[in-house]
Amino acid sequence: MNILLLNGSPRPKGNTRSLLERLIPRLVQQGHQVELLTVSSLNLSNCLACDGCAKNGGHCVRPDDTDAAMDKVAQADAVVFATPVYFWGITAQLKLLLDKFYSRDTQFTEMHKRMGLLTVGGAELTDPQYRLIQEQFTCIADYLHWDLRFSVSFSASDPGEVLTQPDVDQKLDEACRALT
Repeated sequence: MNILLLNGSPRPKGNTRSLLERLIPRLVQQGHQVELLTVSSLNLSNCLACDGCAKNGGHCVRPDDTDAAMDKVAQADAVVFATPVYFWGITAQLKLLLDKFYSRDTQFTEMHKRMGLLTVGGAELTDPQYRLIQEQFTCIADYLHWDLRFSVSFSASDPGEVLTQPDVDQKLDEACRALT
């Protein structure tokens, strides 16, 4: 299986990146091809709601990295979205990319992909921020006819703190099994 990991964190050594780096060897060991794409490294413009992509085969009219990113999503069998929590939601960088899914939503709805969600926030896991993000991705999965296989949240603030949690490996193992 070809798995695309979308790192929504702008912090190059943050907890979200640490989780993904811990997840990658698990997936590779199972024989999957894995690509990690750091969304903040992409040159993405905001969606103008011009509907130009609907008229030209799903290509954004803005000269940015949208087409290359959407091609990677299209080629993947499974997509894992990973984000820190910013003000009860996903990062602006990941939201920019998600908004660009509109350019290929017709194509994506026919692909029936598997997807996963990793969320890292500073608040306790009982805080509604995690539920709100999971509900957003449940709606996205429903709209695209994709199968949300897992949603795993972690509470951590300082870089590397997430990896010190006693259940991190168990949760990532369960996520791998659910995705594949």
